[in-house]
Amino acid sequence: MTSTRPLHPVGTNAPDAPDDPGGSGVRVQHDTSAAPEHVWSILADGWAYATWVVGASRMRRVDPTWPAQGSRLHHSFGLWPLVIDDTTTVLTSVERAELTLQARGWPAGEATVWVTLTPRAGGTRITIVEDVTTGPGTLVPQPVRQLAIAPRNQEALRRLAWLAEGRGRRSVTGV
Repeated sequence: MTSTRPLHPVGTNAPDAPDDPGGSGVRVQHDTSAAPEHVWSILADGWAYATWVVGASRMRRVDPTWPAQGSRLHHSFGLWPLVIDDTTTVLTSVERAELTLQARGWPAGEATVWVTLTPRAGGTRITIVEDVTTGPGTLVPQPVRQLAIAPRNQEALRRLAWLAEGRGRRSVTGV
């Protein structure tokens, strides 16, 4: 199940809604049969970033402390040969629960991305909240940004869930 809806303002304690560190953003959720530790194992594997993040085309380097606060991924985005090298930095990291990132995508700007994992019967609810926070992308009206961010993050969560489900099956079967 994937759902998209605008965020409630920070502090309103909307049901099941995490506070958005930026105060606004696009919120997308996806329920997976994978356990939180399997989803986290994909998030904690920086080399897997380009596999599930839509638009990321390759990884160049992963800090050895990833996903610790302050660690960075060095990635590229775009279609070859028109790729741009940039970085993503961990703002906060709570193992098996939360990962907040500052994703750079210049010349468009930067976005804050908050990923949360909520255990549920039979799996995990993965929530991603994202919005542009600096740069020219902030000049695009938020409703227009939402039209681009929501479908991209729906696909990203599907990919993340498939990877985690595969890792979960592999840990159970040993294959």
